[in-house]
Amino acid sequence: MTQNNRSQWDAGRFLKTLTYFEVIPFLNCLQQLLTGNTSNKKTSQSGVTNMGMILVAGATGGVGKRVVQRLLNHNYSVRALVRDAQRGREMLGDQVELFEADISIPETLTPQLMENISAVVCCTGVRVQPVEGDTPNREKYYQGIKFYLPEVVDSPEIVEYQGIKNLVQAAANSLTKADEKLLFNFINTGNRQLSNALKSDNLKAIWGAVDDVVMGGVSESYVQLLDNAMLFTGNVSTANSGGFVSVRTRNFEPELNLTGYEGIELRVKGDGQRYKFILRNEAKWDGVAYCYSFDTEKDNWINIRIPFANLIGVFRAKTLRDAQPFDPSKVNALQLMLSKFEYDGALNPNFQPGVFALQVETIKAYGGSAKPKFIMISSAGVTRPGRPGINLEEEPPAVRMNEQLGGILTWKLRGEDAVRESGIPYTIIRPCALTEESGGKALIFDQGDNIKGKVSREDIAELCLQLLEQPQACNLTFEVKEDSDSDGRLDWKSIFSNLKVDA
Repeated sequence: MTQNNRSQWDAGRFLKTLTYFEVIPFLNCLQQLLTGNTSNKKTSQSGVTNMGMILVAGATGGVGKRVVQRLLNHNYSVRALVRDAQRGREMLGDQVELFEADISIPETLTPQLMENISAVVCCTGVRVQPVEGDTPNREKYYQGIKFYLPEVVDSPEIVEYQGIKNLVQAAANSLTKADEKLLFNFINTGNRQLSNALKSDNLKAIWGAVDDVVMGGVSESYVQLLDNAMLFTGNVSTANSGGFVSVRTRNFEPELNLTGYEGIELRVKGDGQRYKFILRNEAKWDGVAYCYSFDTEKDNWINIRIPFANLIGVFRAKTLRDAQPFDPSKVNALQLMLSKFEYDGALNPNFQPGVFALQVETIKAYGGSAKPKFIMISSAGVTRPGRPGINLEEEPPAVRMNEQLGGILTWKLRGEDAVRESGIPYTIIRPCALTEESGGKALIFDQGDNIKGKVSREDIAELCLQLLEQPQACNLTFEVKEDSDSDGRLDWKSIFSNLKVDA
């Protein structure tokens, strides 16, 4: 093709690409000034759905509402299991997906409750309140101060045991795969009440096109949510010596850490062409890319597993013999590409110019260590009622008054057993007396159910958040209280590594 009959190059689209990915800071700043949008465009490491959706049961309770807020602050998608959706919306806001159900009624725990769930944080429990006429001041019941005339509102057996058992059974099929980490889930992405157009706009805030327009070509691609999948589509042209299209995430901030995983698994339906999946260890725009080519089957859904060990280090489609091995601990961006070239000038044998389509349901890391999938808030003291040698006068009120409270601790222990016997990777937290005090305290952990003390609901909520990414915490049961003699700095990995796994 001569210079005179070259296709027209779109300089505006070229500048738009550079601006979207903040390649030239001046252009990005200028766009922000012109549009009035000065928000940070970095992509959270948690992606569209933040590594899967977290189900919080008991989400309107003292600990539950704090867990929800922390998850949202860390860009997790949250589904709240509530008995009253209107009250749940008033308390938790519009960012949370609500599911109205009752754990004591198993038929309300439908398969839709567990759809796309990657972990459960269970903060349910019977309500303990003053006996009517005891005192108008409820504060003493929330500060770890001894109380004398409490009563339970619901049946401890139904809530603390049967309800937990029902929830565990509903979750079992969804949470038994312990070696996967969901990165992007485009099936029913986000709030179901949002329109497809709005959800696609959210998607485009994370994934942007990088086509051969950056090299003078005229190919063009885009992404949208369609039929429960991300659709990567457009038109690829070999005009102007071009021939590639791609979509790439903005850089994750902080970097995505996939240490301990073997690779990436894609769930895709394509058009029979050969595509590339690309990972990047650098934040720079034009740095080393780690590539893997995969073939699709026309109109068939298939799973593609991409071992990290099989990634090829390349720079502009040229292999780098001296490239460092891919480092899963610092993933800066993901990319999908269709190109007429393979590597080092070789042609893609399955490439066809023109309209193309690749649908993606999920992107996940596989082959990792198990992490807690069911986090249960229980209580210190569950093994003490009836234990030989216990001096009840020295025990917290719940232990002394276990029988008067319907055997609340006894049934909590039975609920714990249901979790331990489920086969789901779990962590069971037994907090000492819960308070409304501010968080940020150092914590003391123990096993054997002997310690006494108090701990803030704020700190228990933070503990739940931390447990989601701690393989060392799998299948642990432990007690926790605050440490008034130390600061709040905690080495979570070391703490959980030093606890004994349940037998």
